[in-house]
Amino acid sequence: MSAREPGAATTVGGDVGELVVMWLGFPLLGAAVGGLLPLVADGVAGLPWAPVQGWFELVAGLPYRRALVGGVLLGMLAGLLVAHVGTRERLIVTVDRGGVRLRRDGVDRDLLRRCVTAVFTDRRELVLLGPAGEELTRERSDLSRRRLRDAFREHGWPWQDADPHREAYRRWVEGLPDLPPGADPLLRARQRAVEADRERDAREMRGELARLGVVVRDEGKRQYWRAVPLPREENPDGR
Repeated sequence: MSAREPGAATTVGGDVGELVVMWLGFPLLGAAVGGLLPLVADGVAGLPWAPVQGWFELVAGLPYRRALVGGVLLGMLAGLLVAHVGTRERLIVTVDRGGVRLRRDGVDRDLLRRCVTAVFTDRRELVLLGPAGEELTRERSDLSRRRLRDAFREHGWPWQDADPHREAYRRWVEGLPDLPPGADPLLRARQRAVEADRERDAREMRGELARLGVVVRDEGKRQYWRAVPLPREENPDGR
């Protein structure tokens, strides 16, 4: 295999071992679980509180060999579906000297190098900051911190070993007087989303808070925040 050309983009994604686990391990696990279905179907069908009891009754009424083959096939298909979803949801980072591309679920997000002043990992999240300390992106992933660090440093990005603004965060409690107008209701709604594990809602409200000049990070079910200056709007005449 030829060496990568100097200056060529570096891609950091899931390694081969991860893909093997997903595309081989999950189907095999699904097949094993599906193979147990005929053995437990009769017993579960007799439990009045069991969910989807009709399905277990159907399996219990089938000849054992047919139920076994069907259970194994359904389990394998379920494992393949999990592997497909897991592969699409992996974060893939492609970085060079001019910019970085973040791909998840077939959607790309591009950021220019000149807009980024710091790159670091916060636990299992990759974070890129802008000139005012605002978060340009915060992406959850299982990517190796070492591989990310080496890739960004190789192309001259400002990698940090820790969040340079970590000491500026304060824990959010309802009714803080020094929050920007409109931030407290959003943080209150986002707290409910965090506690209910509604990740999509929490992510959307993170973006709304950023537009108000509030950066938010989570530790467990707790929210911490810091303020950043909002960009000034230019006058129409350019002054």
